Amino acid sequence: MAVTAVFNIKNEKVGEVELNDALFGVEVKTHIIHDVVRMQLAKRRSGTASTKTRTEVRGGGVKPWRQKGTGRARAGSNTSPLWRGGGTAFGPKPRSYSYKLPKKVRRLGVCMALSSRFSEDNLIVLDQMNLAEIKTKSFVEVMTALKLENALIVIPDHDDNIERSSRNVHGFKVMPVAGLNVYDILLHHKIVLMQPSLGKLEERLLS
Repeated sequence: MAVTAVFNIKNEKVGEVELNDALFGVEVKTHIIHDVVRMQLAKRRSGTASTKTRTEVRGGGVKPWRQKGTGRARAGSNTSPLWRGGGTAFGPKPRSYSYKLPKKVRRLGVCMALSSRFSEDNLIVLDQMNLAEIKTKSFVEVMTALKLENALIVIPDHDDNIERSSRNVHGFKVMPVAGLNVYDILLHHKIVLMQPSLGKLEERLLS
């Protein structure tokens, strides 16, 4: 198992911790990470685009002109897609773009993303981060002490003080272990893991 340093919120080394190779020592395969991110982004698409077909636009109750003798092309309805103001042929309708990958693939994608950040030396383990109140200034002071400008902070469970203190700080996102995903890991340069989160990660991804 790999060993990494544990820091406190003052950026002082307070110990070391072993990291599970099944989480942080996985061989990174870019095609799997690509597939997982693609699935996540597809699920986020709203899919609300909608157009009217020729049966839904207004009009079409009468034949525009007689079939023969006018010298013009035959026309049966002014709702034809060929006409200005007519319906749209094969246009988009509200739909869901989401699809699912196997659970093992999704979990493997998260492990690969974590392994990638660890191999790049972009993973920091904190012993804890307890904010006494909801205060953006307190959160910024901790991030400044850790010399971070862009990071994903992974906490064991929901913590209202940390989450609400960080939401107005650009470049940072706080997320419980239950919500950790490939897209957010890759979106941030650094990953900050609370030490209690390590056990929760093993429960979620290796059980």
